Amino acid sequence: RLPVPKLEDTIRRYLNAQKPLLNDDQFRKTEEIAHHFEKGIGRDLHEQLVAQDNQNKHTSYITGPWFDMYLKAREPVVFNFNPFMSFNPDPNSEYNDQLIRATNMTVSTIRFMKTFRAGYLEPEVFHLNPEKSDTQIFKNIIRFVPSSLSWYGAYMVNAYPLDMSQYFRLFNSTRLPKLNRDELYTDEKAKHLLVLRNGNFYVFDVIDRDGNMLKPSEIHAHLKYILSDNSPAPAFPLGYLSSENRDTWALLRKNLLDNGNEEALHKVNSAVFCLSLDDFPIKDLVHLSHTMLHGDGANRWYDKSFNLIITKDGTAGVNFEHSWGDGVAVLRFHNEIFKDSTKAPVISPQSQPASVDSSRAVQKLDFKLNDALKAGITKAKQKFDATVEALSLNLMQFNEGGKELLKQKKVSPDAVVQLAFQMAFLRQYNQTVATYESCSTAAFKHGRTETIRPASIHTKKCAEAFVRELSKHSTEELQKLIVECSKYHGRLTKEAAMGQGFDRHLFGLRYLALSKGITLPDFYQDEAYARLNHNIISTSTLASPAVQLGGFGPVVSDGFGVGYQVNDDWIGCNVSSYPARNGKEFLQCICKSLEDVFNVLKGKKVGS
Repeated sequence: RLPVPKLEDTIRRYLNAQKPLLNDDQFRKTEEIAHHFEKGIGRDLHEQLVAQDNQNKHTSYITGPWFDMYLKAREPVVFNFNPFMSFNPDPNSEYNDQLIRATNMTVSTIRFMKTFRAGYLEPEVFHLNPEKSDTQIFKNIIRFVPSSLSWYGAYMVNAYPLDMSQYFRLFNSTRLPKLNRDELYTDEKAKHLLVLRNGNFYVFDVIDRDGNMLKPSEIHAHLKYILSDNSPAPAFPLGYLSSENRDTWALLRKNLLDNGNEEALHKVNSAVFCLSLDDFPIKDLVHLSHTMLHGDGANRWYDKSFNLIITKDGTAGVNFEHSWGDGVAVLRFHNEIFKDSTKAPVISPQSQPASVDSSRAVQKLDFKLNDALKAGITKAKQKFDATVEALSLNLMQFNEGGKELLKQKKVSPDAVVQLAFQMAFLRQYNQTVATYESCSTAAFKHGRTETIRPASIHTKKCAEAFVRELSKHSTEELQKLIVECSKYHGRLTKEAAMGQGFDRHLFGLRYLALSKGITLPDFYQDEAYARLNHNIISTSTLASPAVQLGGFGPVVSDGFGVGYQVNDDWIGCNVSSYPARNGKEFLQCICKSLEDVFNVLKGKKVGS
């Protein structure tokens, strides 16, 4: 179970994260407020939270508050919450054809779903010592241990089974807009796929009445039929509505239902998943990021648990709604789909689609729109286009080294990249700001995520040495500072993964106070608390042989959204920003920082 940290640990960790962001006077004030909270109302709330947690052993203390945080948010899900991951191209280049890849990936997705529902999907396990635990012998032994004890068996060899309670929401699921708080909807009985092309909506069954998957050659035929349909794009594409403010969308949805669209909307909401087929090729990686993060607004349904997007040249990616689950579940799905569709493709460039009457099997959904709905779609499109216009995405690849070299030098690769972000921001804006790094707590029952706070007194000291006082420090001194940062970051990461961060605990206490109608304690009204939770640098990392690129929008209007990958011999960064910040310059500063750190680690002198 996810532990509730000790209150004194949480306050200590909170103050450590505040230290680099405040001057001495501000820090003293925040420290006083925090200790007052710890001895008073905070203690009461903590005891209530622990008591509540003990009564709800089937779940974790963060589950309810976290779902609420997402589902009560009124901002559009696109740009603000939905991340993306794009697939690497198929190693067999002739398979990177839109129709072939769409068919193979659709089949792999259905196979994954059926495997999962039948209870045959291999458990997700985090192996700290893979040569001991990620072996056939271990799997065979653990298979015969009763489930109440098998966890301990895995634990003995440093293997951590991960929570898979989110997985069922991958399929047949949608987030429904409701006033004040959205709802998650799942209908596992539905057998059809939703396909979007050119802003038009199509559905066809991919599972037959016996629960078997349709023949791949028939799926191939139906997708070919949709790709060759030359119906014009709708004058008022419905997809834009899912990009609206949630309350606005909730009211428009009610209008849609009242206007005779209940059956069509039900088809959209209950579909196994949404396959979005785009009619253009990808120009470059920036265009790829824009396509997968938001696309054109007409050819997406952002409320579906995920959209599998495939462009004209067979480039593929996943855009997923974030309230139902986190990166761990989607990454597992992503990896399995890539592996299955590339290693065991069901159709090849030589395959012929089945000779079936697709015009009968495929239904094009028709929506009845009144003037208010047309006006709503027009307005949603204007807002969407304005946001796209304001959003910048910039990428860089640092090729002078990666994970291998950093491990040789005995420093944490993640710590070095996070240090580079701190150095870069200091160089560009001359300050240290609230920084967020996401860490999965899936090692616990119904765990979600915890926050690592990469900005510390150690990174601040090191960044200032590199950016402001380079001439005063020897290479050895700089190396020592980097090692300090690495050790501290490693500790923070370990604590977060073990449910020992401070952010979720404080969030749970605040949520409890509000739900009990208690006046919000001063602690939460402290300016420093608000500033720490205004995450100007929001970061998330993933590494996988199936993923080409990942990214997300900034979480605040004056922030950066940083998706990064640390590979064996290179480091990639994908930065999103709005006009208040310059992402291109930030990336240049990150590059310069990485260069400096790598040079110092190699024992070279760094020029300013």
